[in-house]
Amino acid sequence: MGRLAFRRRWYVALVWAAVLAAVGLGALKAPGAVDEEFSMPGIESQKAFDLMEERFPGATADGATARVVFIAPGGEKVTAAENKQAIEKAVDGLGDGTQVASAVDPFRAKTISKDGTTAFATVTYKVGANDLTDASRTQLERTLDQARDSGLTVEAGGTALAQEGGPGGMAEVIGVAIAAVVLLVTFGSLAAAGLPLLTAVIGVGVSMATILALSSALGLSTTTGTLAMMLGLAVGIDYALFVVSRYREERAKGRTPQEATGLAVGTAGSAVVFAGLTVVIALAGLAVVGIPMLTKMGLAAAGAVVVAVLIALTLVPAFLGFWPNAVLTRKSRRSGRIEESSETNGGARWARFVLRRPVPVLVLGVLGLGALAVPVTGLQLGMPGDEAKPASTTERRAYDALAEGFGPGFNGPLTIVVDGRGAADPKAAAGTIAQEIGATKGVVSVSPARFNDAGDTAVFSVVPSTAPTDEKTKDLVTTIRDERPGIEADSGASYEVTGTTALNIDIAQKVQAALVPYLVVVVGLAIVLLLVVFRSLLVPLKAALGFLLSVLASLGAVVVVFQQGHGAELFGVEQTGPIMSLMPIFLVGIVFGLAMDYEVFLVSRMREAYVHGEAADRAVTSGFRHSARVVVAAALIMIAVFAGFIGESDSMIKMIGFGLASAVLFDAFVVRMAIVPAVLALLGDKAWWLPKWLDRLLPRVDVEGEALSRRPEPAPEAAPEPEPARI
Repeated sequence: MGRLAFRRRWYVALVWAAVLAAVGLGALKAPGAVDEEFSMPGIESQKAFDLMEERFPGATADGATARVVFIAPGGEKVTAAENKQAIEKAVDGLGDGTQVASAVDPFRAKTISKDGTTAFATVTYKVGANDLTDASRTQLERTLDQARDSGLTVEAGGTALAQEGGPGGMAEVIGVAIAAVVLLVTFGSLAAAGLPLLTAVIGVGVSMATILALSSALGLSTTTGTLAMMLGLAVGIDYALFVVSRYREERAKGRTPQEATGLAVGTAGSAVVFAGLTVVIALAGLAVVGIPMLTKMGLAAAGAVVVAVLIALTLVPAFLGFWPNAVLTRKSRRSGRIEESSETNGGARWARFVLRRPVPVLVLGVLGLGALAVPVTGLQLGMPGDEAKPASTTERRAYDALAEGFGPGFNGPLTIVVDGRGAADPKAAAGTIAQEIGATKGVVSVSPARFNDAGDTAVFSVVPSTAPTDEKTKDLVTTIRDERPGIEADSGASYEVTGTTALNIDIAQKVQAALVPYLVVVVGLAIVLLLVVFRSLLVPLKAALGFLLSVLASLGAVVVVFQQGHGAELFGVEQTGPIMSLMPIFLVGIVFGLAMDYEVFLVSRMREAYVHGEAADRAVTSGFRHSARVVVAAALIMIAVFAGFIGESDSMIKMIGFGLASAVLFDAFVVRMAIVPAVLALLGDKAWWLPKWLDRLLPRVDVEGEALSRRPEPAPEAAPEPEPARI
């Protein structure tokens, strides 16, 4: 494939240009991305939402809301004549607009704090937050400014103010800039550094345009492509980096440009295929969790990885055909001589250091990562809300004002949905349920029930005494649900507990329950894949155990910073709290694929040296001599791409960026570069042992290019090599 792409480079380039143009045109003509509703089938909160939408037609259960908080000037009360008039005028303004369903006056709803200094109005919209028009948002902000002009302190929270950020931005720019510097230092050539960047950008362009073109047909939201862009950019650079690096290595052995390209794709390209397969397995495995949105994100990102693999196998060798000498070092281009890599480079020296001291390196690496993993035992999962936003935002100030004026539980009320169709008197049944739940320890207040037109379904709110992210609030939800059999027997009606707080609790529990099956599926499939690649029983097991150690260590680091608050100031974390519910799944899914990338690229060179006759310890040194520098560069690029997201203001994006960057750091530099050679040094020849019966069962896959090394050199072609294009 590499030789064919080299010879037919114009055709390959034109095909990719046509693909990019076709999907780009499709993206331009496709309808806008849909506002996908977050759903998680099978949990109580989702069942209650579905029941509300069924029994209250026309009312969107997850429509956008804005909670506007009014605080009287120092020493005054909101009930004072001037303040009351200003608030009522503001509520009238909040109610204007075609998308507004209702704006509740705090004086009529009696949503005034006991000390009279704080009041709030709730604005409900007919559509979700992503469907709000600019006119609706502008009207909301203009009304808030007018109310502030009257002397009141006015803050606002809720989903109406949150704006979805699509993929793209400074994070990606920073990541690409650092990647360019790393590639330039690694290769010492502008062309060699620019080629992986160019092909990665083309791959991301194809992937993102395809996602946009199919967004309406497949029901993809604007957030679906974020993970695809992040991973497509990272692996696209890395895969091209490995192929170009192997090409330079083959040129140093005296190969012609075409033969060097073919050998690079036949060896490094084969490793790219299997590395890409592990990433695809990990991402497609996100379907095990049972969250439709997460499944779509995983499949979209897996598609971006497949595109990156195809580009590495076709477009990269085609570009090498256009500029066969441009990717070489400046010294090689000037002198006309290409020197082979030294036997004593930094990778080889590090490998010898580890081989002389395998036990101390192994113990230090395992104990270090184990110590970082200890905080995972105190992991609390949840979904950070307005309390996690910077104090400079109006959402955070509104959250604090409500907590101070009405109590910490007021920011996370529970919603009780009563199904009274089986009761003789639905209204009496709803009253009984509200009374008994109101008597539960930890409940501050219960709102009056609101019935649907048929009068058989009621909804009311329950305010806990503790904050939404407090463990006591989770215990309260569990208690209310545990009391259900007795309450339903007394009332004759059934009820469900939902609301944002209950939904977050249910999501955390479902994700925790899905984590072990997900690990079993993904790790099991990847072990089978690595078993085929390395034809060894112990190497895949070592790879999986090392990955688990690095993921637990990175998750522990996330807990230390974002939950416990140690070093939070360094990363701009203003408020600690629970870890995002999907964080463990994200870490496992994404980092597993990337960790196996490094395992395949590093250990496949060791396996290549071993099957070619080198001793086990010397094979480890050979693998590091050829691959360590490139693996380090690839890891630094990954870290740069992910770390760029730490600078984002959104706490969840910041958390994901920190977690992924730390996971790659631990896995690449501690597990793959230290623990792996130490274990291989201790195992010796046993590392490559495989039972004979299993050896007969497994298909033979020549990732190391052993067959290529046995193939006789091709005769010189009649046609001269292409004239290198001038750069």
